[in-house]
Order: sequence, then structure tokens, then C-alpha cells
Amino acid sequence: MKLQAMNAVRAYFVRNWTIEDLMNNGEMTQHAYASLKTVYLTLSFAMWSFTSGSFSHWIWEAGGWFTVLCSVASLLCLYLISPLRVRTRVLLLMIAAFSIGASIGIFTKYFFEIDQVLVVCLLAPPTLGIGFIWSESLLARDRSEIYLACMFYSWAVMFSTFVATKSEYIDSQTAHWMLKVSIVFALFMGYVVVYSQEILYDARFGEINFVNRTLTVFFRLPGIVVHAARLCLTA
Repeated sequence: MKLQAMNAVRAYFVRNWTIEDLMNNGEMTQHAYASLKTVYLTLSFAMWSFTSGSFSHWIWEAGGWFTVLCSVASLLCLYLISPLRVRTRVLLLMIAAFSIGASIGIFTKYFFEIDQVLVVCLLAPPTLGIGFIWSESLLARDRSEIYLACMFYSWAVMFSTFVATKSEYIDSQTAHWMLKVSIVFALFMGYVVVYSQEILYDARFGEINFVNRTLTVFFRLPGIVVHAARLCLTA
């Protein structure tokens, strides 16, 4: 049992792709390109559902035990339902995203004393960013163009935030907080680029389960970041 746990942890932090795969800017195959667009689209809708749930909690105070139980039930059904029932799993994913978004305000206010309006403001940039990178993937097939557009959007958000912090109507504490949020957002969009490279790598070996890829985008973050950092340091 202990050996199995150690192997599972090792498999999580040690991915199959190499530094060459990470830095690959070659042309995408039709299958890989279609898989990447589908993941972007699903992730975009999931982020919109999540943000809509958070917005509903802010405006109409939606959220409570019902949304918490609904999110748990949706995630459980996602785990149990066959991957072949794609439409049902997509619907459950959106319900789970909306329910979690409506419920997260309860925990952020209780544990971190963060007002819900700030949560909505935090979710807006990544939600728009994912939608932006998906729309760019419709216009360009070259991965470098998609990634450059993603980085351009990130730096545009950071620059506009920096300009806004110079306003006389914003105090220094709020300005410092806004800058930190914009930096975290830029790092997240950088992670999306690395995550996209892993999707393109895995697409070479078979079908991509876009629902699972969307559901585990944050769960995979530590493993992908650690693996990418190790590759860059040992290159």
C-alpha cells in the first residue's frame, strides 16, 4: 500500500513530456488542434458558469447548503457516469461549476473575510482570459500565435491594473492588492500555456477526455508546475 501511494505521487509529479515537448512550437495535427479547441471551449463555459454562480451569490445571495450538496452530487455523478455519455457529463460539469461558484462565497467570507464583490472581481480576468484564448484558437492554428495572444492579454491586464493604481482615488493598500492579483492572474495564464502543451502532447497518443481535462485543470497544477520547473532547471 505504501509503495502504491509513493508510485502514485511520483506519477503525479513526473509527467511523460520532456523539455523539447514543452518548448515545441511545431504545427499541430488536426486531432490535437481539435482537442485543444474543445478543452478551451469547455473550460471557458465552466469558468463562465463558476463566475455566474459567484455573481448570483453576490446579487441574489444564492448559495447555501443546497448549492454545496448540489456541487458534491454533481461531482460524484461525474465520477460515476460513463465517459461515453458526453452531453450528460458536460451538463453535470456546468452544474457543478455554477454550484461551487455560488457556494465559494460562503467559505471565503467565513475563513478569509473576503467580500463577495472582491471574489467576483478576482474571477472576471481569468474567465475573460480563457474565453479570449479560445476565440484566438478559432482564428489561428499555430500554437505560438495562440500563446502569444494569451500572454498579450495577460500583460494588457497587468498594465491596465498598474495604470489604475496610479489613480488618486485608489489608496496604496488597494493598489498593492490589485497588483498582486494581476501578477497571480498572469502566472495562471502562463500555466494555461504549459497545460495546453501537455494536452497537445497527450493528444498524440489517443483521444482527449475534455470533460476530465477541464475538471482537473486546477488539480493538475502542482504536478505540472513542479515537472516544468524541474525540466527547466536541469536543461
